[in-house]
Amino acid sequence: MIQLTRLNNTRLAVNCDLIKYVEQAPDTVITLLNGEKLVVRETTAEVIERVCEFRRSVLSVVAPSHSPLVEEQPESEISPNASASDSEGPSRG
Repeated sequence: MIQLTRLNNTRLAVNCDLIKYVEQAPDTVITLLNGEKLVVRETTAEVIERVCEFRRSVLSVVAPSHSPLVEEQPESEISPNASASDSEGPSRG
């Protein structure tokens, strides 16, 4: 969720997954997927930046950059001519 400010200076938290689009006309109007419209003090660029920051924070918890999701096999262990049948062991024929 991102925190924004209504025109009357009250704070609100918006689930950014529900944002359909954001427009500047001249106030910033956020249209949600359900059709509800919110008018906020922040500019369109500020809303977009807050959404990006929120998504970055979620992704950094799910997949930290210092620990890969998939453990990579060193290239020295991969034979460039290896086929799927080579990895099945000796043939029985």
